Amino acid sequence: MLYTAYEFQRAWLQGMSSVAKTSSAWLLSPANPMSYVSSSPVIARALEVFGHAAESRGKPAFGLTTTEVDGRQVAVEEVIVRQHPFGALKHFRRDVAGRNDPRILVVTPMSGHYATLLRGTVERLLHDHEVYVTDWTDAKLVPLSAGSFDLNDYVDYVIEFAEIVGPGSHMLAVCQPAVPCFAAVAYMTANDNPATPLTLTMMGGPVDTRRAPTSVNDLATQRPFAWFEQNVIARVPMTYPGAGRRVYPGFLQLAGFMSMNLANHMKSHWQMFRHLVDGDDDSADATKAFYDEYRSVCDMTAEFYLQTIDVVFQRQAIAKGEFIHRGQRVDPAAITRTALLAIEGERDDISGIGQTRAALELTPNLPEDMKTYFMAPGVGHYGIFNGRKWREVIAPVVDRFIRLHDPEQRSALGVRAAEIGRPAVMPVN
Repeated sequence: MLYTAYEFQRAWLQGMSSVAKTSSAWLLSPANPMSYVSSSPVIARALEVFGHAAESRGKPAFGLTTTEVDGRQVAVEEVIVRQHPFGALKHFRRDVAGRNDPRILVVTPMSGHYATLLRGTVERLLHDHEVYVTDWTDAKLVPLSAGSFDLNDYVDYVIEFAEIVGPGSHMLAVCQPAVPCFAAVAYMTANDNPATPLTLTMMGGPVDTRRAPTSVNDLATQRPFAWFEQNVIARVPMTYPGAGRRVYPGFLQLAGFMSMNLANHMKSHWQMFRHLVDGDDDSADATKAFYDEYRSVCDMTAEFYLQTIDVVFQRQAIAKGEFIHRGQRVDPAAITRTALLAIEGERDDISGIGQTRAALELTPNLPEDMKTYFMAPGVGHYGIFNGRKWREVIAPVVDRFIRLHDPEQRSALGVRAAEIGRPAVMPVN
């Protein structure tokens, strides 16, 4: 009933959105005498903001058709390398020849948003990396005949995709996937998998949620496991291919995130309205673009969501070395040859400070010169992987870290691994 009620509301708001946008355009039209009334532009812009807020959204496109390599524009082709029911591996193939750039697997979050949330991450990496990206499928679009998908399946996908990208590659996990990627690397190392990545970069991930818990962590731990199963899981309506599948709906995830910073979101929309009234369309369009992506949400399978609540947040099983994957205990201490970079934002209100850095302390058998920690000053959760500070401050740290721990790249960089402790990067100790 929850999902069906939401669909009725969504359809109603979509109709209201269309009416509001049409009315706004008419009030601004020079052909309408009412457009010359002093209050009409203000009313029109208010309707425009409402129409944008109420609009239904689907899966956004990456839209990355070109990139800059060595000062020149080159074409980029988005290629699906492997397709599975619950996710695909995409390669952003650049039209370049004769380059030996690092291959990097970007593992995107399965947390209610599409992979395109990391568009800015991918766009910056394309300058000097061969980029592969996980593209998870909206669970409401996966038929019941495709079976289930849980946290263990997620780890299997990550391992398979790493094997496709191949030995000598690198892995980058943003937010939620930091935990399963950490587990995948430990599992691959313990089983001598030749595709075990040379480096794993974890950005704002809840590796150990006992450290500096945030409101997100509190929500996941203060209620019993049964509460989540009974209150936030719904069945997909008959209007979708995944009809009958039990899911954690994306609209609930979005509502939770919006409520965490409701005042800031209201302020952003007020500023958007003021920009439109003042004729500052560029600033208004930037806000619209952010919310177009932010409000584009997808569903997670119930089994994945509930297992994540249990394993990651309530029992901290991976951090404690108690996670069982395919009958084998996953011990972080098994990681001995994958260099780790933990990145945290000073103002991150989703993954608290220390939760990602914990991975460096959970790997006692990894040499200290293969562990690096970077605190991004003045950066919130989304600023870690998108925006100016990601492009200008954080991405250079990631790039240098990857090249320092890649034998083929290090010689070209002209530095030694021991030099990782430069001022911009903080060693573990």
